[in-house]
Formats: sequence, structure tokens, C-alpha cells
Amino acid sequence: MELQWQLCSETNLALFFPKPTTLEKQQKCWALSDSIQKMPEVIEVVIGMNTLSVFIVPLTWAELTTFKDKLSDLLNDIPSKTIQGKHIEIPVHYGGKYGPDLVAMANDLNLSVEAIVELHTKATYTVYFIGFQPGFPYLGGLSESLYFPRHAVPRTQVPAGSVGIGGEQTGVYPFESPGGWQLLGQTDTALFDLTKTSPTLLNAGDTLTFKAIDIHQ
Repeated sequence: MELQWQLCSETNLALFFPKPTTLEKQQKCWALSDSIQKMPEVIEVVIGMNTLSVFIVPLTWAELTTFKDKLSDLLNDIPSKTIQGKHIEIPVHYGGKYGPDLVAMANDLNLSVEAIVELHTKATYTVYFIGFQPGFPYLGGLSESLYFPRHAVPRTQVPAGSVGIGGEQTGVYPFESPGGWQLLGQTDTALFDLTKTSPTLLNAGDTLTFKAIDIHQ
């Protein structure tokens, strides 16, 4: 599949890397974002999971076509950007009232609860970007053995600190909110704190591991 910019509106273009989602592709998104943000037409670049959205000032059709060509030229040789972020360990209470989906997920995957927790805690995850909520980390590095679909009907209330899996991603809810991810556990670690100079605990390029405090059946 050839990479192409998609024109979403007169002030927005988007780029989607083909599946599977990888850190290498995310590093290319980081590098592209740095280059694109320097263009005078650009208001904002929003990084997603192996995707980019570029928001620009209103342009005539001729100007928009020229700008799209400029973006396309960047795809000929995309560099990669490595971010040397910090590493965080997040302690988690797994299962029971903390992770109400853990047992059902283990049964569906034909794995023990302990095996699920072991797979989830032995990986080192990379923060691809922050989104959905302030401080919510979208993480790469989940074992394929733990890929699991979101709930068909999302919960109306997910507790703050909930650790979950949605598709091929895992993450942590910084705040109580609706959500459709499979909940494995819960952490007391605050991912967003306005009293700190940097309110978000995690940023793109950081790495983290989860550590099991205990496992409840």
C-alpha cells in the first residue's frame, strides 16, 4: 500500500500508515510532525496511533493542491525520530473488583489469570501518543497473545486508574469516564496532576512496565 495524504476538509489532511501498528511507523510520524509544523500554512499537527492529522489555514483549491504536493514530497524518504524518554513502573492490582474483565478474558483466550498477568507485566511498553483524556497513554508493545476486542457496549463508568486492553493496545484511564476497554486491574498512580510543572506523568517516547501488586480471582 502506497502512503498517500487524504484530504478530509478544506483545512485538514490526514495520513494513515498501513497495519500492523509498529514503533518504527510511529517514529516516522514523530519525524514527519517535526517537519510539517515548520510550514507556514500549518496551524497544528495531531499525532495518533501510526497516523497524522494536519490542520491548516484556509487555502484556495490551487493553494491546497500545492500544499498537498509539498506534504507528499515528504513521504519519499521519511526519517525516523527516536525519543529518549523516561521509564516508569506502574504498580497494578489485577482482577477482582479492580479488573472485572480479567477472568472472562482469560477464559476466552484459554489462558490462566496468572498467564494473562505475566504476559501483561513482562513487556516494556512505549508511549506512542497521549489522547482521549489528559494523560491517557496509547501504548505499543502489547503481546499479540493478549489482543482482545473492546466491549461491544462500552461501560458508562470506568474508574480512574483502570488498566485495560482494547484491541492491540493497552493503557490506563487517568480519570473516571465511559470506556469500552477490557479492564484487567487498577493502579493508584496518578497519570495527571495539575499541581506539577508537567501535569502528565507520561509523554510520547516514554516507556513503562506494569508490576503486579496482587492478583484477585
